[in-house]
Amino acid sequence: MKKIKTPALIGLCGRSGSGKGTVASFFAESGIPSIDTDAVWRDLTGPTGCGKPGECLAALSRIFGDGAVLPDGSLNREIVRAAVFAEDGAEKRELLNRTSHPFIIEETLRRAEGLGSRGFRAVIVDAPLLFESGLDEKCDLIIATDAPDEVLIERIAARDGIDPERAAKRLAAQNRPEELPVDLLIDTDRPLSSIKKDVARIAQIIKEKFKV
Repeated sequence: MKKIKTPALIGLCGRSGSGKGTVASFFAESGIPSIDTDAVWRDLTGPTGCGKPGECLAALSRIFGDGAVLPDGSLNREIVRAAVFAEDGAEKRELLNRTSHPFIIEETLRRAEGLGSRGFRAVIVDAPLLFESGLDEKCDLIIATDAPDEVLIERIAARDGIDPERAAKRLAAQNRPEELPVDLLIDTDRPLSSIKKDVARIAQIIKEKFKV
């Protein structure tokens, strides 16, 4: 039996509103698929679940109580949000991250292997908490997206329907790319056609580097 080669993992991170999803879609058009870790999290905690059946939700239930799992078997996100964003929610927030990240990493790697079995030799891992989760340690290359603060604040406010002041506070809590050990930076404060061209160029570099 031919051994499946695990694809190279290309971490994609960036501050809120910096266009990670758009950049990931451009990589897909260039032949490099992506795994969205936010989608992985939703699947792990959804009614049908994924990964090891029930383990993630069972672990979360031990933290947030029986009410954390709805009758349909999905996570009660309102209860979890209320707990972690309460004034004294720092400990619960830390527990949530410490508990959920290993499940997210395991499922992300499983999906990457699945893409490898289909012949893909590089996979984009779209992960807002790439470094916080420790997933960066699994990556062969790390790319960050970014734009000026005023641009990101405007995007966040419009996307989430919040006022600019609240958007600015959310942004202030996130690390800037220059504070992180990233390999490449994509400026998204420009026309989509220009970003797409840049992504195609980077995709070609990745293909050459990892023999895609």
